[in-house]
Amino acid sequence: MNVILIAVIVLGAVGLIAALVLWGTAKKFAVKEDPRIGQVNEVLPGANCGGCGFPGCGGMAAACVKAADEAGELGNLSCPVGGQPCMEKVAAILGLQAVAAAPKVAVVRCNGTCENRPRLVSYDGVQTCRIANTTCMGETACAYGCLGCGDCVAACQFDAIRINPETGLPEVDRAKCTACGACAKACPRNIIEIRQVDDQKQGMVVTCMNKDKGAVANKACAASCIGCGKCKQVCGAEAITVENNLSYIDAEKCISCRACEEACPKACIIMLGEPRKKIEKKQPAAAKPAAAKAAAGQEAPKAVANTNTRPYDKPIEVKFDAALLPSQQYMLAGTVDLVQGEKSNDSVTPATYDYEAPLMPSQQILLGLKTKKA
Repeated sequence: MNVILIAVIVLGAVGLIAALVLWGTAKKFAVKEDPRIGQVNEVLPGANCGGCGFPGCGGMAAACVKAADEAGELGNLSCPVGGQPCMEKVAAILGLQAVAAAPKVAVVRCNGTCENRPRLVSYDGVQTCRIANTTCMGETACAYGCLGCGDCVAACQFDAIRINPETGLPEVDRAKCTACGACAKACPRNIIEIRQVDDQKQGMVVTCMNKDKGAVANKACAASCIGCGKCKQVCGAEAITVENNLSYIDAEKCISCRACEEACPKACIIMLGEPRKKIEKKQPAAAKPAAAKAAAGQEAPKAVANTNTRPYDKPIEVKFDAALLPSQQYMLAGTVDLVQGEKSNDSVTPATYDYEAPLMPSQQILLGLKTKKA
């Protein structure tokens, strides 16, 4: 009994001493937090989107209190989600006067619609823009345009952006957009920009990010910027710069005179808030008939006989009993016309190919099937 009592007393004394040590340490090294930080954090929306430039609303609240103590004003601190009403509440807590912040909105700087930028290949990988950007150039000839997989849509917490099925490009709902910048961070090609807007002047924007030379960019997309500099020449506000074969308009300097829009030969400059422009393709001129050329004194071109009789230029017909893999179809698509056999059964039988020209060794290896010459 005495042993048990002694053990209880010793353990109780050790626990009491440890508690006193911990209490003294906590008092000595305690971090005092300004109560205004908690008050400011309560009026913030709590989205923790990072649009203010801080990791979350807690960081924004601490920055507001620090700015009020050191500078006596909030400066450029602004909550894109809460907007001006939220910043007025923050200023009231800190005893300051809120300054109206210029509204901002996310802008998609690409006009490579399905019509302006036709698809050349089909991407069959993971449907994310980040993976598609690292593994291939995309489905078009433009290495700078939108990939269309929708990473920006998945990153938006406010349902303010969506992919238009007709154009294949993301569209921003200005009424829902809070300019948090999540979509801009999610885009691997940086075609989404957070730009300043104003009710008085919406501002102009170049809807292209192609930095290739004019001839290359023009072949890739009908609405690409070719870096001609005509927009810069007519701008009276000196708001346009041309670097790396691409024009850029400074939103703070732009006065929305629309002179650059009229001067752009590719119609890739638009007013914010207006729909993308459709590029009218020029129709090729009709050939003059022989009689009209004769009347004009021009000789009609003489017919040239086709003397090319190389056997490998002849069309090849391939008949097969089993379905080919996509890689096999891609390999043969440029040189043969595929004809599906009528047989359809579960067992795969060796295919027989009748052709007029010998297949290349790479084609034979890829097919992995026995062939015989007709």
